[in-house]
Amino acid sequence: MPPMRYLIAAGSNQRHQCLGLPPAVIAAAWERLAQAKVVVAKTSSIIASRPVGPSRRRYANAVAIIESSLSPAALLYLLKHIESDFGPRRGQPWSRRVLDLDIILWSGGAFVSTDPALTIPHPLMRERDFVLGPAAEIAGDWHDPLTGRTITQLRSRNRRPKKRPEKSAKAA
Repeated sequence: MPPMRYLIAAGSNQRHQCLGLPPAVIAAAWERLAQAKVVVAKTSSIIASRPVGPSRRRYANAVAIIESSLSPAALLYLLKHIESDFGPRRGQPWSRRVLDLDIILWSGGAFVSTDPALTIPHPLMRERDFVLGPAAEIAGDWHDPLTGRTITQLRSRNRRPKKRPEKSAKAA
């Protein structure tokens, strides 16, 4: 069976005691995946982004295309194991963390599991420019299996200015 291709997102907004700043954490995460016999075929640039939620720390974000014979569940287990090796998450969701790794897409299409942490495509990817921007750089032609749109199209739609509601004639 040929290996599956996955699009993995990485984020960090906390310094690691040995590795240093968040961009170095992300680079080390890709190396760690390669040590786990996962082929890291392509990586995006690492970008800085504003936090989502209560955190005040800026994030470093990137994505990678990987190839692996692991099932989505086995890959998620590996990603969560790597996250915990890099350092614990502290506090509430979207708070500071040394490393966050998520499966965004895979070559198998859509995937829903009984585990809420394992839904492919990632349920929030269409809203997150810090995922779509790096993803468009290396996987712009990949398709969202639910909308049929490419990553490039999703990013373009996400970046459009939001329309403001028109004032009614009575309000004018």
